[in-house]
Amino acid sequence: MKDLLRVKSLISTEIEALLNNQIKKEAHSCSQYLAMASWCDQNGFDNSADYFFTQSNEERTHQLKLFKYVLDMGGQAMSPDIENIKHEFNSFKEIFEQALEMEIAITQSFKKIFAACYKEQDFVTVEFLNWFLKEQREEEYKARRALELFTIIGEEATGLWEIDKVIPTISYNNEQV
Repeated sequence: MKDLLRVKSLISTEIEALLNNQIKKEAHSCSQYLAMASWCDQNGFDNSADYFFTQSNEERTHQLKLFKYVLDMGGQAMSPDIENIKHEFNSFKEIFEQALEMEIAITQSFKKIFAACYKEQDFVTVEFLNWFLKEQREEEYKARRALELFTIIGEEATGLWEIDKVIPTISYNNEQV
């Protein structure tokens, strides 16, 4: 028999399902960033490999934060199966294009969860999720800046080497002027 404390969830089944879906997306991003790190390492882009290892770790942290929140609210957090990880890329630039696409998709997914929370007046979850929106603003910014380097520096001659050298310096200043 279930413990009474776990029977009464503070989140609806719809919000729980959306959060579990987000946990899966974060886990997928974590694994995809690892594959990107591997490709970069194998192709001599050491700085970018380190960048993607860091990104993978951040996505894992996001996954765990969401997982713990679902549990803390009395819900059932689901450990996801991860599929469809791309390991081969046609170019260095393609990796950064995919990274930006992933971050945009994650932001859109969080917006969907926010909309459902507002509809249900689940302001506790809204407050919890605010951190993720700020984080997504930073993640998209860094992904865009990294991709812009291909235009600014160019891919000819030592361009790819220069891009790899600059990747670790990309930062986001969240202090708004």
